[in-house]
This record gives sequence, C-alpha cells and structure tokens, in this order.
Amino acid sequence: MMEFESNHLCAIDRSFDDRYSCHARESLDELPENFTITDPSVSGHPIIFASLGFLKMTGFTRDEVVGRRGGMFQGPGTCRRSVMEIREAVRQEREAQVVLLNYRKDGTPFWMLLRICPVFSAHGGAVVHFVAVQVPLHRKPRVCRGGGGFSQVHDFSVYRCCRKEVCSDSLAELGRASSHNQVLEHDVTELESEEPCEASDDEKRSAVIAMDNIFSVLTYYSESTGKLVCRKRCSIPDVGLLSSSLIISLGRIKQSFVLTNPHLPDMPIVYASDAFLKLTGYARDEVLGRNCRFLGGADTDTSSLHLISESIKTEQPCTVRILNYRKDKSSFWNLLHISPVQNASGKVAYFVGIQIEDDYKNEDRQCWGPDMRHLSVVGVVKVAVRSLSMTAGSSKS
Repeated sequence: MMEFESNHLCAIDRSFDDRYSCHARESLDELPENFTITDPSVSGHPIIFASLGFLKMTGFTRDEVVGRRGGMFQGPGTCRRSVMEIREAVRQEREAQVVLLNYRKDGTPFWMLLRICPVFSAHGGAVVHFVAVQVPLHRKPRVCRGGGGFSQVHDFSVYRCCRKEVCSDSLAELGRASSHNQVLEHDVTELESEEPCEASDDEKRSAVIAMDNIFSVLTYYSESTGKLVCRKRCSIPDVGLLSSSLIISLGRIKQSFVLTNPHLPDMPIVYASDAFLKLTGYARDEVLGRNCRFLGGADTDTSSLHLISESIKTEQPCTVRILNYRKDKSSFWNLLHISPVQNASGKVAYFVGIQIEDDYKNEDRQCWGPDMRHLSVVGVVKVAVRSLSMTAGSSKS
C-alpha cells in the first residue's frame, strides 16, 4: 500500500513538473487568487496544485490537499445538481461555472463561485489538466420579518453589547443570554448552508480575471519545456485520443490492464492503469502509443503470441499464460486475458488486456480466482466505454 501511495505521489509530481518549468510553482504561489489544478489522467483525478489563497480559505495544508479529489470539500449541504453540472463539464471537456456550498477543514460551510476550465495540449489537443477557480461569496446581512417588524439576523454585535450591560449583575441571565446567542448563531449557520447564494457581477468578473492570470503563467512556463498548453483547443485532437471522462472512469479500476485501439496503426496502447505501470516498472509516457509486444522477450513463447493474434483477428476473447519482461529486464509469468470492447453501437472500439502475475507467493491468490478478476475488469471497462459512447451520442443529437 505504501509503495502504491509513493508511486501515486510521484505521478502527481510528474504531472506538473513534466509539463511546466521549475519556476511555475513559485509564480503560481505569487497569485492572490484561490484555485486548484487537477489531472484527469492520474487515477482519481486528483489535485496536483493548490494555491496559497485556496489553502488559507479552506484551512488545509498543501500536503492535506494535493493527491486528494475535489469532492473532499463537499458536505451535506452541497447541491448534488451543481456537482453533476461540473462532472458533465469535465466529461464534455468545456468550461463551466456554478455556485457551490463547500466546507472548510473546521467544518464551517461557505458559499463560493466555482469556475473550471480545461487545459489543452497545443500539440495533439488532449486535455492535460483542469483549473478550478474558487471565489468566496460575500453574503449581505439578511433582514427577516418577525412578529412585530424587521430584525437583523446576521449582526450580533449590538446584541452582545446590550447583553453585557443589561445582564452584568445576573450570572443566570448572562448564561441564558449566552445560550440564546449560541442558538441564534447556530441557526444562522444552518440558514447560510441551506439558502442558495448568488454571485455578484464583481465576483463573476473576479473569476474570469483569475482564470486569465493563471493561464498566463501556465502558458508561459509550458513554453520552455516544449509542451505548450492553451486555453482553447488549438489543434484537431489526435485520432484515438481518450476523453477525460473515460480516463477518469478507467482510473477507478485497481487491476493491472491496458486498453488498445485496433483502428490505429500497430494497435497502440491508449490507456495503461497505475497497477500495470507498477507491475512492469514503466512510466505512462513510456507505454502509451506502443504495441504490447514490447513486453515480450527472448523466451516468450511464440505459440502464445499466435493465439493472441488470432483472437484479435476474430474479435474473440482469449486467455494465455505468457512470459513477459519488466523494464528492468526481469521476467514474470503473466496470466493475460484479452477481450474486445464494443461501443454502444456494438462495434469493437478497443481491446482490453488484463495482466495477473502468476506468482505462487502472490497474496491475491487468496481472493478471487484469475478468471473472476479478468471478467470483473472486462465488465467495468465495457460499461465505461458504452456509457461514454451513449452520452456522447445523445449530446450530439
């Protein structure tokens, strides 16, 4: 588990450092705005950067936030519909803006204007990150009609002063007033968490300006690494490019597997799970775009390779026990299952290959058998691909 967490944190660091130069973090920290940057290609779509303003606003430290999902700030009063609006924007890889109730580390709720925007690679058009700007909303004191007129329910300063003067000679009265004050404060907190809040024009402008400032920094510091990013998709997406939504769905699967695209030359890997990278020792950028044959070696059985080739030609599943090699050249026996994955129209869109190391010392043998584990991954991948193709088709219509 500790090794997996270490690899996960390394992937998060690489996500930022490989894309932007070493001074990017320092420049982002100089911005006064509250914002986070997330990476949909890393398992769980985690936060990879959080601004100092955001940390001050929420009360968390950077170590408590980086590597976690944005949902950690939500609570019982958070509107599910607004959350779904954000998820839909991520799926469609577009900008979105909602008013959302979030929670600080100490549990207190606060309203904010959340604006998200995808960060596109200038070369290939893929979404590499999402920027989320949070503008805290300042609520005006509400005037509520009581039995005999109006009363301010947000401002307790007058009440506190009067309480001290009138009840200074009575500890009992002071205790009752204090209790009454606490009840009122609790009621106001509840009202703030339940009643909707609207963003002013100034607050909406602040979100736009903040996003402009952040993208200026990201664009500038990505130029020096040769991996330029932009706010708008500058080029036609590469053929076979997976959407952010599908990558996020696949990232929830903990087993070792790859997804390959049979419609591209040499059937390259278009997705590799974290468990696959851990099993083989390769980094994600060393795997994507390559054919799976690079895992073979001198002692790999050619008859097993022939079975794999035939199953792909006939679009039928197959399971083989094959000798593969890690990046460090060490070998391992791989219980490999390959299965076609159809889209919503029934056509084969991908092939999924699930790897289980055939090691008698492997603790996983005490759990599900290899067949069940193979089928469970195939089922989840098929659901993710079909669901995406169905929603994509409905959005176009």
